[in-house]
Amino acid sequence: QVQLVESGGGLVQAGGSLRLSCAASGGIFSTYGMGWFRQAPGKEREFLAAISRSGVSTYYPDSVKGRFTISRDNAKNTVYLQILSLKPEDTAVYYCAATSRALAVTTDSYAYWGQGTQVTVSS
Repeated sequence: QVQLVESGGGLVQAGGSLRLSCAASGGIFSTYGMGWFRQAPGKEREFLAAISRSGVSTYYPDSVKGRFTISRDNAKNTVYLQILSLKPEDTAVYYCAATSRALAVTTDSYAYWGQGTQVTVSS
């Protein structure tokens, strides 16, 4: 129903910042809760952030709270992830996803996924 395309990844030095974007098409964007995940080679997919349909509510795990900020612009059908003070351990493929729920933190709660964008942090 909805297609998601991430962008904004790339190579960045440790301590720098990135703003990832996820553009949605199809469906009705404002009816989906949105989330960001990442996965490094050999590691499990990790939940990073979630935002409610209107953007009023957000949720972050303790592991990223303070460095990661999720936001959305329903007029542009786009969700964003701002990452500050990047560390080499942040290197991974970053995915956005859509859910019918308002807020969700588990992988199986999200029915739609983007193709991912690579973030590489050099030391």
